[in-house]
Formats: sequence, C-alpha cells, structure tokens
Amino acid sequence: MSKGKVVLAYSGGLDTSIILKWMIEEGYEVVAYIADVGQKEDFEAAKAKAIKIGASKVYIEDLKEEFVRDYIYPAFKSQAVYEGRYLLGTSVARPIIAKRQIEIAIRENAEFVGHGATGKGNDQVRFELSYYALKPDIKVLAPWKMDEFLTRFKGRTDMLNYADQYGIPVTATRKKPYSEDDNLLHISHEAGILEDPNAPCAEDVYSRTSTIKDWPDEPELITLHFENGVPAKLEAGGKTTTGPLVLFSALNDLGTKHGIGRLDMVENRFVGIKSRGVYETPGGEILHVAHRDLEGLTLDREVMRLRDTLSPKVAELIYNGFWFAPEFELLMHFMDKVQENVNGQVQVQLFKGRAYPIARRSDDALYDPQQASMDEEGGYDQKDAAGFIRINAVRLRNNTDKRGAAGVKKSKAA
Repeated sequence: MSKGKVVLAYSGGLDTSIILKWMIEEGYEVVAYIADVGQKEDFEAAKAKAIKIGASKVYIEDLKEEFVRDYIYPAFKSQAVYEGRYLLGTSVARPIIAKRQIEIAIRENAEFVGHGATGKGNDQVRFELSYYALKPDIKVLAPWKMDEFLTRFKGRTDMLNYADQYGIPVTATRKKPYSEDDNLLHISHEAGILEDPNAPCAEDVYSRTSTIKDWPDEPELITLHFENGVPAKLEAGGKTTTGPLVLFSALNDLGTKHGIGRLDMVENRFVGIKSRGVYETPGGEILHVAHRDLEGLTLDREVMRLRDTLSPKVAELIYNGFWFAPEFELLMHFMDKVQENVNGQVQVQLFKGRAYPIARRSDDALYDPQQASMDEEGGYDQKDAAGFIRINAVRLRNNTDKRGAAGVKKSKAA
C-alpha cells in the first residue's frame, strides 16, 4: 500500500538519485521535478535516469526567464550582498525552485514534497521555509533528517554501494572531489578538498570563469542601460541586447571571458556553522558594480544611506530562506520606490578579473556640474560653509571644554 505521493526536487546527482530509489522502497509514489535555472545539465538524460529508477512522472520546468526577472534583478537592485561579499547565487535560486515544486504538488494532489539537502546546510532551511510559506499544510520529507535514511546510509560509501546494487549511474560523482551548485547566476564549489580554509583553491576548480592565462590582454568596454534600477539594454561588441534572460546571459559570457566574479570566502551559515565557499558570479558582478555606480549619480544622499542600512537585511533574509516572508515583501516595496529614478547608463571596463565603471550619465542625475566645479560659483556661496562648520563644531567644542581634547597630551609644568 502506498504511503502517498511525493514531489521530489531532483537533480540527477548521487544524493537525489539515491533518495528517489529509497523513497520508492519506503512505499511512496515519487514524482521527480527538475528545475532548469540555467545549470549546465543534460535534462533529458536526467529524466531518463529518474524514470529508470522508478519515478512515476518527471517534470522538467524551464524557470530561467522568471529566475532573472523576478529573483535575480530584485535582489541586485536592492544591492543585497551577504556579509559584504557574497552575491547570493545559491540563495536566490532556492525560492523559485520551491515555488514551482509546490505548484506541481498542488497540480498532482501530492501530500508530500521532498528534497536532498543535508541537515548541516542552508538549503534545507530555504526550501522548507518556502514550502510552508506557500502551502502551510504541506508535509516535507527530508531524508537527511530521518532516522530510517540515516540508519541505512552512514556516508558517501554506503550511497555509492547502494547505487552499484541498483545500477544507478554515478560515474561523474565518483570523479568529483567537491560539491557544486550551478545556476544562471553563479556556480559554487564547496566541501571535499575545499574544506580546509587555508588550502588555496586550485585554478582547475574554477569552471564558470576562464582560466587566468586566457584572460584577454586588452580591456573591453561595454555600456549597460538601466530603467528603475533594472538592466534594460546592453551594448557590447557592436551588438545591442535586450530582454532579461538574453541580456543577463550576455553579461555572463562577458564576465566569463574576462575572469570576473571570483570569490573565495568563509561565511556564516544560518544553522550556526562556518563554511568555505568558492563562487563564480561573472554577470552578477558586472551588474552589481554598474548598478551601484549609477546610484551614485541618481540617488539622494539620505535615501541611499537609508537604503544601505536595509540592504544587509535583504541579503540576510534571502540567505536565510525568508523570500516569501511578509517583512521581505515590505522591503521589496521600499526598494522599488528607491529605484524609481535609477535610470541611465554606465560604461564599464572589463579587464583581468575586474569590472570597472569609467563613465555614467542619466536624465535623472542629481549631479550639478556647476555646483561641483572649482571654477564656477554655480549657485553655491562658499562663505556659507563657515557658518555650517561652526554649527557642526558646537558639540565638539562642548565636549572638549568638559573632557579635554581627545588625543592631545597636556604639557607638564616645568
């Protein structure tokens, strides 16, 4: 007798292939769901593998356009960067994957959804918080937190032996000494040989960005146009590109060519563990620096400062799995308002691993050349600055009168 139907987030890799077979053994009907978020994958081969293992049905969902438009762009126009460095490549992809999984579960009248994320990582949190936010009565099967699964599989060796027993192909998995997550925004490399934070990452680990020796010796100039903080047009190599997916893919190609977007860091996982991750986010890095540069021209100073106090919170919510939380929705409304005047274009130089803005213009610019000029008065009376400074010095003078000047030693009497 079947225990019920489960929609399993399936990648075709070792873990989810083993989980698929194990769930069938445990008495569940399994619908395999493959989310195409831009990873380099043979989806038809993965589908055939799932059916061979025993899946009753396989969904392959192309989410790339929606991923760029509704997830990548909102995160980047919020200047969301986790711990000041990470551009959230894995984190941003999880809510859209979970959303479509719940939609399939509703369509299939499935009582359960399942995933292969471990109990030590962030993805279990991101997936499950999204599931419950979207369908509060859903039941989650997470084998890496289930006694029946953990008793059967103590580690990688047990899983490989199980794969051999049932003829599940895992050749590529055996060869790979670390784990990867690949999508349109980035590729990450973790675990295995990278678990020692003091071990430099070998050049051959990097797969999204070109090898250092292949980086061009001449800089390349591109122009990125924005409307309301979102990329609208890319001019590069004599070509003009529009449309979210095509444009972002073109940025990826440019970043890959010039080795842009590499990051090697130790971060703090939501579950309390520190982990080392090596990330490649070529198009995202170009977008990040170009967008920030245009904001300098178009955003009011205090609006930018207020936004900058909230950007880390947006990054934290994305990283920790709260994309569908009410506070995240509220912050997104704020970010949309902030970006209303972030319109214009930025010229960016791509060279030897770096994206460097060199020029920018906007019809909504708050920059006044006459005010900024050292050769013109431009409606600014420099003598007014004297009173401005005196007013701001009142507090400093009062403190000095009471406590003495900080850092100034009093001379000793002779």
